[in-house]
Amino acid sequence: MVDQSLPALRWAESPDGPEVVLLDQTLLPAQEVELECRDVPALVDAIRRLAVRGAPVLGLAGAYGVALAAARGADVEEAARQLSGARPTAVNLGYGVRRALAAYRAGGGNAGPGARAALDEARALHREDARASELMAGHGARLLADLLPQADGHRLLTHCNTGTLVSGGGGTALAVVRAVHRAGALRRLWVDETRPLLQGSRLTAYEAAREGMPHTLLPDSAAGSLFAAGEVDAVLIGADRITADGSVANKVGSYPLAVLAAHHRVPFIVVAPVSTVDPDTPDASGIEIEQRAAREVTEWAPGAPVAPEGTRVYNPAFDVTPPALLTAVVTEHGVASPVDRASLAQLCSRSRLSESRSGNGMMKA
Repeated sequence: MVDQSLPALRWAESPDGPEVVLLDQTLLPAQEVELECRDVPALVDAIRRLAVRGAPVLGLAGAYGVALAAARGADVEEAARQLSGARPTAVNLGYGVRRALAAYRAGGGNAGPGARAALDEARALHREDARASELMAGHGARLLADLLPQADGHRLLTHCNTGTLVSGGGGTALAVVRAVHRAGALRRLWVDETRPLLQGSRLTAYEAAREGMPHTLLPDSAAGSLFAAGEVDAVLIGADRITADGSVANKVGSYPLAVLAAHHRVPFIVVAPVSTVDPDTPDASGIEIEQRAAREVTEWAPGAPVAPEGTRVYNPAFDVTPPALLTAVVTEHGVASPVDRASLAQLCSRSRLSESRSGNGMMKA
């Protein structure tokens, strides 16, 4: 059961017209405040400053943004361009935009049937994402049981935030953790704080506490000592883009965890919907890595510097983990293991009907 008190995004009809309403994640955990976006520029700004973030929900934001532009009588083609370029690394954003835009065009490209078609498509994508979360949770929990059959409860390490806040449903990697917890098999969730914007401490710990999961927060730099002490049974992360060869772009800090996991022979598992797989990008060289503002590193909070003025900063939002370091990629269509071009292509080629199948979805290439 998903905690519906935490909708990351919803469509609303207000007296002033339709709007996309977001839970402002920049204010969590201190405040739960909804942000009302009445036009696409406001939504684009929310995406760029991470008021809404996470690959699946960015796809929803893109789709609902197109529907919003259509319903409000704005230039839909220009709105789609602005939305698609708001964050360059996450492939789901453009995927959602393209789906709603295609529906809008097919519906006549106007503020009547076209706008309704775009909204219907955004809502369909929302339902698909919720269903995908359920399927990924089941596939991932069964995979962990297969990989760790003798475990007296799983000790899982995660990075960034991958729960209800990034999804129209239960999330990706954290949805798997939730399934393990509800089955009584979660011994400990280790939560990386995830510098510099603390999505782990602000968001993942927030969701884990609401769910009653046994969890412990740690500095990113302390992860190595956990591996060395034998305290991690598996690592689960999400993804913002997976290339055709299985290279995974995710929140910066993911790649070092994969290296640690490989050294200590700990499974490293990526959980993401098939829409995150980008078959048009052959390998890591084709991924544009978003560079964030220097102040995210040089200031603890606005006006509270932690570095001398003028310090140069390298602040990539993502890093890329090569497929050789991955144990598996879990999707709603099943599990790719080993992770390579063939296994990912096989997942991508499966029909939508496979989403409703009840088997364990394991696919060995």
